[in-house]
Amino acid sequence: MPKYRAALPQLDEGALFLTDAGLETTLLFREGIDLPHFAACELLRTDEGRDVLRSYFNRHAAAATRLGLGFVLDTATWRANPDWTARLGYDAHEFERVNRSSVLLADKVRRVWETDGSRIVIAAVVGPRADGYVISERQSAQQAADYHSWQIDLFADTEADFISALTINYSEEAIGITRAAREAGMPVAISFTVETDGRLASGESLSEAISAVDIDSGWYPAYFAVNCAHPTHLAEGMWDDDVVRRRVRGLRANASSSSHAELDNSDTLDDGNPEELGCQLGDLRRANHQLTVLGGCCGCDIRHIEAIGRSAVASGSSVDVAAD
Repeated sequence: MPKYRAALPQLDEGALFLTDAGLETTLLFREGIDLPHFAACELLRTDEGRDVLRSYFNRHAAAATRLGLGFVLDTATWRANPDWTARLGYDAHEFERVNRSSVLLADKVRRVWETDGSRIVIAAVVGPRADGYVISERQSAQQAADYHSWQIDLFADTEADFISALTINYSEEAIGITRAAREAGMPVAISFTVETDGRLASGESLSEAISAVDIDSGWYPAYFAVNCAHPTHLAEGMWDDDVVRRRVRGLRANASSSSHAELDNSDTLDDGNPEELGCQLGDLRRANHQLTVLGGCCGCDIRHIEAIGRSAVASGSSVDVAAD
């Protein structure tokens, strides 16, 4: 029986969860592991690969536990949807095996590190059908629901606590993922990515995209978040918007302030300044107490997560923290 599916603890008043850092960029640039199509799910196919993932998530879960914070524990499945796994050569059996294996690995990590003071929630990660930065093909909401249901229905039959849709860049795909999650009886958090002007790649404001999903679904998502964007990319006055203030509970920041296009075309890793990023997210938390999930994305590593956690603890808030 999924431990927290009926009541996600990151929704509790005063909670604060960390996520891990940038899984794919850490593996590629820091550990020198080749990731075809940027797909960390490839490591789920071998014992050696699973050991690498387990070590990565153990580091982050241990950091949250040391700080007395909660942890949102992702599955390594951002690229494990049907189109990307087909490019990787998976058949239907392997597609199912890899997605289920990701949750089994997360559950093993949770069993090691969870304490009464550091709750660990398993997030079944769903990524965009196409590119996370550029809208190369735009689905209708129903097309997206039909497509993502293959992966979401699998996760519903595991110990995963909720669906975490990351790096979504237009509202129709978010609506489709929400429909599929609702049909499967899974809580869902939708995380949009924004450009340097604070808007989605579709041109929608964060408030507009959230409202589109909520209106279609009857406010079904447990919460919304922003990931794969630096704090300086958030639109000026964004937190003054009532929709954003009520519905955005998570922020997973890139280490670099560079644009998505610049990062996509770079052969080197820009890891920014971990302490500065930690302070920036801590300041945002102090100003916006509804933010209960803080963590990292591209270019971040354990240093950034520890800095974010220290800043959260220093804020004096009651916390449970998670890292991506």
